[in-house]
Amino acid sequence: MRVDVFTIFPEMVAGFAGQSLLGRAAAKGLVDVRVHDLREHTTDVHRTVDDTPFGGGAGMVLMPEPIFASVETADPPRPLLLLGPGGRRFDQGVARELAAGEGFSLLCGRYEGVDDRVRTELCDGELSIGDYVLGGGEVAAMVVLEAVGRLVPGVMGNAASAGEESFSDGLLEYPQYTKPAVFRGLEVPAVLRSGDHGRVARWRRAQALRRTVRDRPDLIEARGGLSAEEQALVEELAGDDPPPRR
Repeated sequence: MRVDVFTIFPEMVAGFAGQSLLGRAAAKGLVDVRVHDLREHTTDVHRTVDDTPFGGGAGMVLMPEPIFASVETADPPRPLLLLGPGGRRFDQGVARELAAGEGFSLLCGRYEGVDDRVRTELCDGELSIGDYVLGGGEVAAMVVLEAVGRLVPGVMGNAASAGEESFSDGLLEYPQYTKPAVFRGLEVPAVLRSGDHGRVARWRRAQALRRTVRDRPDLIEARGGLSAEEQALVEELAGDDPPPRR
């Protein structure tokens, strides 16, 4: 999968993409992240990429010329997605959609945003990672790269891991434990040490349901509530809950 990122801070994104899971995926030829510096396509000695907004107001706006030139020179994979507040909310479902394709591109806004002709005439859509204000789209690009990259086949060592994580089926993930079995008087639930894989699977499903009901009821509502089978499972295994938080 090829992903192109257009930004005025290429080192920030390239450094992130070269580390950890994404870095190993790149080394294996599974993910090809190409970062483009918008300043390389400026025409003045100061490498200016922004200017004051028509109509007045605070802040600066990224100009269309360097952005159009950078994208047209790179001829990146489509869709080209502007990272901004007005876009489709990025979630696990969108990550899966992007991971299923051959590639996509991201444009990082800065300052007061980009000239709107970039949004309407050059970009294919817009993505938002949440309802809050960032200094620019670089952090958002990292979020998208991480979430999508790990879903590309072969990137994760255990392909089953992605299917069991939070949001993979509209639920939070079940509680995880590792050694030691007893830490400061707190024991790992006995079911996880039983060796009964069927029982473990049922416990984990019940815990994922219970945790989501408690901590993210909005996710349960989006699924249309618990089914009768899920409700029965939660009630049946209620006695096997992990130790309460202190």
